[in-house]
Amino acid sequence: MPRSVNAVASKARRKRILKGAKGFYGKRKNVYTVAKNVFEKGLTYRYVGRKLKKREYRSLWIARINAAVRAEGLTYSQFIHKLNSKGIALDRKVLADLAMNEPETFRQLIISLK
Repeated sequence: MPRSVNAVASKARRKRILKGAKGFYGKRKNVYTVAKNVFEKGLTYRYVGRKLKKREYRSLWIARINAAVRAEGLTYSQFIHKLNSKGIALDRKVLADLAMNEPETFRQLIISLK
């Protein structure tokens, strides 16, 4: 009786890995065992990168808000404290967008807090 191997599934599995490794340099793109290791490591970097992106954007927003608020004679922490005490529920993304694209509106917001 001949040996039974699931060639269709194993070829598809290898093909999926090599397709994902397309564009890699040297053996990383066409040698299955090397491509598999590099591809799996890339997936973990991709997962971590999605978390880092959120962290980096938040720090960017805070830096933009801080720069705009300091021009008006406040610090970032004082500004956020005043927003919270007045019950204004604007997140940092919106505040940073206001500070960048609508500086006059942002200035009016700061004046209303004082």
